[in-house]
Amino acid sequence: MILLRKGKEEDIESIQDIAYRTWPHAYSNLITNEQIDYMLKKMYNKGELLSQLQQGYTFLMAEEDDRDLGFAVFSIIDSANHIFKLHKLYVLPETHGMGVGKLLINEVVNLAKRAGGVSLELNVNRENKAVAFYQGAGFTVKETVDLDIGNGFLMNDYVMHKPL
Repeated sequence: MILLRKGKEEDIESIQDIAYRTWPHAYSNLITNEQIDYMLKKMYNKGELLSQLQQGYTFLMAEEDDRDLGFAVFSIIDSANHIFKLHKLYVLPETHGMGVGKLLINEVVNLAKRAGGVSLELNVNRENKAVAFYQGAGFTVKETVDLDIGNGFLMNDYVMHKPL
């Protein structure tokens, strides 16, 4: 049985491991290996993840038989308008199709609703097959953005939105 638990500092190495195992699978036909390496180092270094925990981001871990299968990270981004953002959702490639991502996204939705959220947003690469996953979870495209992330790299994303 897949269980969800709140992530904490002790989970950082597992989060990094899942990201480093998942990103090449998810993005190798969308962005260069150089951009994958740059983004992983920028977004998944211990200092950045610790900072997110300290800022109150909620980390959720999915596990089965004491093995971490995936994670999600979300936070409130606009407290005046009660808007939450899903920052990260990744599951190990060998677990795709097992419902891990669906469990994680449903729990993020439930927790954001309980915290008074009225909408949930996320960014996803426009060419990523995860767009269909998020549409199936009730998200729609709000806007198209090209974000400069430094080092000459852009993220070509959809901002997707789901009313809660």
